Amino acid sequence: MHVVIAEDSVLLRAGIQRLLADENIETVAAVEDGDGLLVAVSEHRPDLAIVDVRMPPTFTDEGLRAALRAREQLPGLPVLVLSQYVEERYAVELLSGGAGGVGYLLKERVADVAEFVDAVHRVAGGGTCIDQEVIAQLMARGRRNPIDVLTPREREVLGLMAQGLTNVAIAKTLTVSDGAVEKHVGNIFSKLGMEPSAEEHRRVRAVLTFLDRG
Repeated sequence: MHVVIAEDSVLLRAGIQRLLADENIETVAAVEDGDGLLVAVSEHRPDLAIVDVRMPPTFTDEGLRAALRAREQLPGLPVLVLSQYVEERYAVELLSGGAGGVGYLLKERVADVAEFVDAVHRVAGGGTCIDQEVIAQLMARGRRNPIDVLTPREREVLGLMAQGLTNVAIAKTLTVSDGAVEKHVGNIFSKLGMEPSAEEHRRVRAVLTFLDRG
């Protein structure tokens, strides 16, 4: 796997690069701003871009904007965005294109090597991975349509889907059968009005509805 890293902190950038190297993942470019990201993506056409949300010059959302432009520049480019704080709208904006291969994690997750590496592989493989803290905050809010048409268990399953878990992983987490999870997922798609289409596309749309309802 070939990865581009866009992170203005020299220490974190080097740390991520070393962590990936230990997992036999090659960093083909490590840059410090959005412009550098776009150049690197054009030159290397990586399998994944790992991008900090806040980068120079204003340290607001330059990284996110650059990540979205990079996905336009290289359609289907998997992007894993890192953020210092929980900012739900960034996760929504990433998913708004309706495609997979997107992730949003708090930077503190990098310290959990197994969790971070799992997210890297999941997003690079075309899946989604939304930080559990984002999911927890959304679940704690007062719910409005269309999500409140779901049962508590279905909302729980949808929350795990948003974290990027497969049906098998959800079944293990909830200690239920694979068939039970498949039934819940089918009910979620039906209740949210998701017409039959590619499974991954419907999962992304369902997760986006979950994230965007607040």
